[in-house]
Parts: sequence; structure tokens; C-alpha cells
Amino acid sequence: MVRIPRLVVAAAASSAGKTTIATGLMAALRGAGHEVAGFKVGPDFIDPGYHALSTGRPGRNLDPVLTSEALVSDLFLHGVGTPTPADVAIVEGVMGLFDGQLASGGFGSTAHVARLIDAPVLLVVDAAGSSRTAAAAALGLRGFDPTVRIAGVVVNRVASTRHAAELASVFEGAGVPVLGMVPRNAGVSAPSRHLGLVPAAERRESAAMIDALAAHVAAHVDLDGVLGLAATASDLAGEAWRPSSVVTPVAGRPLVGVMAGRAFTFRYAETTELLEAAGCRVVEIDPLRDTALPTGIAGLYVGGGFPEVHAVELSRNAGLRGAIAEAVADGLPTVAECAGQLYLGEHLDGHPMVGALAAGARMTPRLTLGYRSAEAPADTLLAAAGTTVRGHEFHRTRTEPGHGAPAWMWDGRPEGFTGPNLHSSYLHVHWAGHPACAQRFADAAARFATAGTGARPPRPESTVDGIDLHHHGDHDLGPGLVDLAVNVQPGPPGWLAEVIGRSDLARYPDAAAAREAIADSHGVHPTMVLPTAGGAEGFALIARTLTASHPLVVHPQFTEPEAALRAAGHAVQRWLLPVAAGESADPAGPPLGDLPAWADALFVGNPTNPTGWLHRRDHLLDAGRGRLLVIDEAFMDATDESQSLIAPSMRDRLVLRSLSKTWGLPGLRVGYVVGDPALIARLAEAQPSWPVSAPAAAAMVATSAASALAEAAARYREVAADRVHLVAALAAAGFPSVPGTAPFVLVDTTSCGPTSVRPALARAGFAVRRGESFPGLGPTWVRVKVPAPAVADAFVAALAGLRVR
Repeated sequence: MVRIPRLVVAAAASSAGKTTIATGLMAALRGAGHEVAGFKVGPDFIDPGYHALSTGRPGRNLDPVLTSEALVSDLFLHGVGTPTPADVAIVEGVMGLFDGQLASGGFGSTAHVARLIDAPVLLVVDAAGSSRTAAAAALGLRGFDPTVRIAGVVVNRVASTRHAAELASVFEGAGVPVLGMVPRNAGVSAPSRHLGLVPAAERRESAAMIDALAAHVAAHVDLDGVLGLAATASDLAGEAWRPSSVVTPVAGRPLVGVMAGRAFTFRYAETTELLEAAGCRVVEIDPLRDTALPTGIAGLYVGGGFPEVHAVELSRNAGLRGAIAEAVADGLPTVAECAGQLYLGEHLDGHPMVGALAAGARMTPRLTLGYRSAEAPADTLLAAAGTTVRGHEFHRTRTEPGHGAPAWMWDGRPEGFTGPNLHSSYLHVHWAGHPACAQRFADAAARFATAGTGARPPRPESTVDGIDLHHHGDHDLGPGLVDLAVNVQPGPPGWLAEVIGRSDLARYPDAAAAREAIADSHGVHPTMVLPTAGGAEGFALIARTLTASHPLVVHPQFTEPEAALRAAGHAVQRWLLPVAAGESADPAGPPLGDLPAWADALFVGNPTNPTGWLHRRDHLLDAGRGRLLVIDEAFMDATDESQSLIAPSMRDRLVLRSLSKTWGLPGLRVGYVVGDPALIARLAEAQPSWPVSAPAAAAMVATSAASALAEAAARYREVAADRVHLVAALAAAGFPSVPGTAPFVLVDTTSCGPTSVRPALARAGFAVRRGESFPGLGPTWVRVKVPAPAVADAFVAALAGLRVR
């Protein structure tokens, strides 16, 4: 049994002044020479920050939903005794006294916690706008549940002496002690914003505010009476929770960094204590100040907070962002919760972030709030497959895409991102309730520290966030398979093969005629055209000559543009568009949205590979206004040429075309760039001598003729009809696809399970393009070349046979 004076500060509803009174009491009692332990009911991170500032010791949470009923009193006793024994404990409630998890009979409410720690309740009565009615409501609470002992009241926001006397007379008549009449004082309240109070750590004036609050409460509340009420609590049974009893120390004392400072203030105190008990050395990292990771770091924990408020400062710290991205890619065990996920993404409200996740985030007006029961769908950094946890979600942001390989499943949907060394999610998990999470993380940190930097294999230059940017459809082929992976016609028609065969190989090539023919076919001046050795050379030339500092690539799309930019040393940022399948989705794709102003070069595919979206011409022009606009139109001749951005005037605009797809010439490398003459001249200067072979130049001339263009248009009309057939067959079999106009279809195979169907389809004789090699897509997406109807039917039948029954 433990003797500890304690009380719970509660109210009839939120905004009655619980935080003001509870925090003021903590600070005032400390000022009077007491060692005070502060607690908060529920998952709140912000109020404990003020408690910590008021008491000089960690603020802690008591939440039976996130931990368990049995753990609440143990965690309370741990907080009372750590780091030194306290002589009084103040517990701030949450919402109204009896408000807990919905549809649970008040589970997790302030009243529930008061019963679990057998503490009297000090009720804060909000007197603003009423007098006797406020007292009546408070007395009604006392009778609602006799097992909860409301032992006294503090009346808050009293307007006058007469107002106070009226309220006091009611409580005196009911036999309820009034321990304070606290007048209104706007000078001692903390400011609020979109998720509640502004965290204490973010306000330089917080210490002065706490001092003022302590003086205000001490002047109007009977502190001796409060201590006397707290002393009426009976001895508490149980033993203090010990982190060392639920985790096992790892070898080597690996160094684990935890994000802190003004941007990352959300972290349960027990998280650090568990890591230390598991043998880790824990060091705080402030991303608003620190420009590098600590030497020898073996693990990284990025908790919650308000990175959206500090997005500009976080983005400016490019040194730390780059160090984290490289460390995560090199295998550093990394855990991110909520705000941590925003920071590890590619951008937040348009500001570049770490880029360790192929996702971006933005603020929204919608509040997402509530407890979640989550399950690990597979073995992850934090949990074994099938492990269930109780967590809490609390944010106003949206991450797109919402998940990769999911960290958790809840309410039947995947959430978050995982990799061999990464666990990222919106879910806040109290590790005291799930200590195995801390143990697995510590184990991973120890393995990483033991392996050493030299033991980690170098990653390919083209691999970013686990995606090989040089992976293309031909890599998904196999002997004897029906090729639905490569979007190329089976070969050049006979007449084109003859033209190519007659080209003069005994002389150095001259692409002048090709330039003239291409310009004539598009109605532009020849100075606006540059023949290239395929689209890939065009992207490489643009990357090597790019003067823009902040290129932005819209994904999912063909990865070669990003690969070329990265190879040229550019710091590429991604803008991920959400991908939706089914008839209700727009074949023009989702709106490009409010693209960030800092992006001075924009790269977009149109129609986009692999989605098949055909963005509207005017939308692309609007998106590109004021910056370099680079459009990949490799498949435009297969769709609607009216949406092409090729025009007689193309200031700050470049469009890339390829002849490989339409004419079956990937081995010849034939393509061209059309655009701003000044930009074209710069690209030409960067080209090597004779970049386009004589056969390629001959093919460019021949395929620019009106008869050739008419032939291609007729062929693509047949492909369009075949596409309709394929999409209908897929829909009939229960496979939604992304609406589009390209000669390929992006198919959602989620109904076949969480892993890729490619191996099983290969066993059935079909090769398809994997989806997970495109940023923003996962393994349940496949891209399929539009085949003849008979082949389409056979393919759909094979796919349907893989559905999970």
C-alpha cells in the first residue's frame, strides 16, 4: 500500500478551465515548497507539457484505453516516484467528468480513472454566463455516480463578488466545500490553435505565463484546503510500474535519437524510459537547430507535434533532411508517428521534407480524432504479424498516398508505411501498454550498431525510397510469356522497315531533314525541334542543362525524368496524386492542386504512364505558369492530340515525344523535344556529335508524313476499342481499373491479396508491368498493355483465378 495525497481536477465539459486550474495548482503548490507530480487523463500530449513546466518533472498520461485498467494505478505510482518521490499528485481530467470512449459506458473517462486510482475529485465549475444553474449542474454530477467522490469545487470565471456569493450559498447549502472563487483573467490563459492549446515548448513566454497562473490560483484558491482534500485519499494498492520489468537490455548500448524541440513535442515520457531500460542511450535532436545526426546513431524516433507550423524552418534545414534521408536509405531503424510521418515524407504543404517516404502531406479543415484498434498485417519494425495495439489518431492533415506496405490495419483499411527498417503511421501508440514495440525497436538499433557502417551494402544510385527508378517494363518480361508489360507495337510496318533499311550507313548522319519534317508535322519553327536518341536522351539533356533549383516531379509517372534529374545532382521533390480506380474516377486524373510556389521546374506525363490520365491542356498550362514546364507526351499520338502542349509559341515549355511506342522502334532510339527555342538551343549544345543515327533520322522523316500519321491514328482507334473491351472484362470480373485514354490500363488487384500477382500471372503465361516501381503505387497495382480481345479475355480469366475466395 502506498500513501500519496492526490486529487483529480474535473469539470462538466471541455473549456471549463480544467487546464488553468490544474496547472495553476501544480505551479502554486510547487511554489509553496511541495514536490508535485502532474498527470493528464487520456491521450493528450499538450497539457502534460504545461504540467512539466509547472512541476519541474515529466508530465504523464493516465489512459486505460491506450494501456489497460490494471496499468493505470501502476503508471500513476511510477510517475509519483520518478524521478524523485512526490508528496502530492494532481491529475487533470479530460472533457466532461463522465465522458470517455464512445459506446463504452464511459471507459477511459475522468471518472473511470478517478476510480482506478481511488482519488477524490475537485470539480471546476464554469460560472461564465450563469450562477445558480452552474451550481445545480455541478451538484447533479455528484449524484450521477456515487462511486465517484466529488469532494470539493473551485468556481472559475467568477464575474463579481455578488456572483461568487450567490454560487457559494448554493454549494454551502448542499454541503460541498468551495475551495476557490477564481475571477476571469485573460492574461493567464494559453493560446489555442487547430489541435488545442499551443504546446508550452513552443512559447518562449510559457514560463512567465506559468508564474502568473500560479500567482493567480494561489490568490484565489485555498491551497491548504486542496492539500487537505488530497490527503483524504486512502492508501493505494499496487506496485509502481518499472520499465526494466517489461523490456530486456540489448548489448552495446546503441545510440537512439528522438526528435524534440518546438516542432516535435508529442512523446509519452515512458517511451524514452523504455528505450533506456532496453539498454539504449537516448539523445534529443532538434530539427530546427541541429544540422546533422549524432555520430554513431543506431535508431531514430520521430514522434508527434506540429511540423506544419514550422514547415518553412524544417525545410530550410536541408543538411539534416538529407542526412536523415540517407540514413534511412542505409538501413537506420526509424519509427515515425503522425507528425513524424509528415516530416519523413517528400513535402508538407508544398515545402520539401526529408523524402524518406514516397508520400506528401497537406493541411485540411477536417479533424481526424479517435482511438483505434490496429493490427500489424505482417512482421514490422515494431510488431509481429497479427499483433494488435490500441492507439490514438489526432490530426488535420492528409497524406497522399495514404499508405505503402501498411504499418497497421484498422477498420478494414491499411494505414502507414513500412520497410525492413522503417515504421511510419498516423497512429500514436503508448509503448507502456505495448512494451514489445520498444523491445523490437531497441533490438533493431542494436543490430544496426553491431553491423557498422561498412557492413551495409551500397544502394544503387537509381534506387530512391526502395524504388529502382531505372526499372522499366522490359525487366518484367520472361521467356515464353505473353507480353503485356511493354507498351510498344510488335515491330515497324514493312514500308517503314524498308525506309530504315535504305538509310546510308557509310556517311555521318545529318538530322536536319528530320528536324524540318517534325517541325512541319507539328506546325512549329524548326528552331523549336531537337531530334534525340529516344526520350531518355531528352530527359538527360534537360537534367544536365537545368538551371532551376527546385524541380518537382508529379507522380505516379514514368520514372526516367526523376532518375535523370537525380543523376545530374538535382534535389528532386515529388508531388503525389491520389490514384482511384472505377468508373467514377476522372480519366483526366485528379486536379494537380495548389502546386507549391517554390517549385521552379515541373515535370508531368501526359497522358501519364502508368495511370493513362490525359490531363487537360489548360490545367497543365495553369500549373506551369511562372516556371519551366516539361511534359512527357510519349503516348500523346495514341490519344487526343488536341490536348498536346506543342504550339507555335512555347515560352518556358518543353515537350518530349517518342516514336518507339507507335512504330515499334525501341531498339533504334528515336525521339525528339519540342519547345522554347532558347531552351532547345541549350539542349543542342549539350548533345554529343551525331546523337541521332542515319536510320533513326530516316525513320523520323518517314513517320512525320501525313500518310504515316493517318495510319497511326487508324491503328490507335482500334486500340481504343480494344481498351474498352479490356476494361469491361476486368470490371465484369471484379477488377477496377483507372479510367484513362492510353494504350495501357492500370488495374487494382487488391482482391487477389496484399502481394503482387505478377509471379502467379507469369505461371499462367502473362507478363505485366509491376506497380510498386512507380512512386505512389503499391504491389497490388499492375499496368497492362491493351491486347487484342481474345488475349484480353484469356488474361482476365487468368487474373480472376487468383482472387482470394
